[in-house]
Amino acid sequence: MQSSNYQHTTVKVYHGFGHMHLLTLYGHVQHNRFNTERNYNNNILSNIIHLVKLFCVVPVAGGRLRLLWNEQQFFATTGDDGFFKFEWSSIAEVPAGWHGLAVQLLDDAGNTVKTGQGEIFVPHSTQFGFISDIDDTVMVSHSATIFRRLRVLFTRNPKTRKAFTTVRKHYLLLSEAHTTPDVPNPFFYVSSSEWNLYDDLTAFFDYNHLPKGAFLLSQVKQWFQLFTTGKTKHEGKLLRIYRILQAFPRQQFVLLGDNSQADPDIYAEIALKYPKQIFAVYIRNIVTDNGPGTREILQKIERQKIFTCLFSDNEAAIAHSRNIGLIK
Repeated sequence: MQSSNYQHTTVKVYHGFGHMHLLTLYGHVQHNRFNTERNYNNNILSNIIHLVKLFCVVPVAGGRLRLLWNEQQFFATTGDDGFFKFEWSSIAEVPAGWHGLAVQLLDDAGNTVKTGQGEIFVPHSTQFGFISDIDDTVMVSHSATIFRRLRVLFTRNPKTRKAFTTVRKHYLLLSEAHTTPDVPNPFFYVSSSEWNLYDDLTAFFDYNHLPKGAFLLSQVKQWFQLFTTGKTKHEGKLLRIYRILQAFPRQQFVLLGDNSQADPDIYAEIALKYPKQIFAVYIRNIVTDNGPGTREILQKIERQKIFTCLFSDNEAAIAHSRNIGLIK
């Protein structure tokens, strides 16, 4: 493809993660039909237009990419949906923290036509890691009711979306569990929301001063699939969590989710497969009618000698975390 054909193309690079011997980075290459820069205001029509723009993307299939990492370089090709993935080992030691990198899109002649800047997260060697759902676990989303979920999506923006009361307090305490502020525990945000919403989600987390972490989301959707946003197969979410556990086998993890969809079942399956890596499971009781069934699932998890907590308010979750010695 000629360079001129990439005029409206974007290389989106998401937060990666890993350690020296296994680093992972995801992203998409897309043709943007519209400018998706966010103008934060309370105008409902403006929010609706912005959301529609996020789903009006054309994937670039077969795009040739080059990753620049210190003195190393690696190559990848985008799939039919424009998605790309790099996995590599670093020849140099990688200290804990966030590290910048660049991904270049190449034309047929091997020239760089677009560059995407990104970051990769190497956790400190702490005892705990945290894997959290987003919708109805951190932010109010009404995922159990499609009409209410779409109303929130269409009418609000990252600065007007609501976080649950004291969720920030709980997560900041967890980030320092058995460690210190300068050596925070890693957070991974795994959600059924699509990559289309990545920028909005990261903006929401920044605005609410929640722990910075790596996001693992679901496959990009097109504009005609907008009304099915957040309704994806949960096997994908399960596999994404497996990858995290396999990447960091020496850390114990705490899983945080809610019972509006399939989190209890997903976490139970994980607990059965990786019981020694799971320290505790927290489920927000967002759908009270699901409470009894959720308690039964949590009892199965507890048989693996894993702590569990079904809560409606994060203050109750904080009290439980203190009671089991997770936080002070």
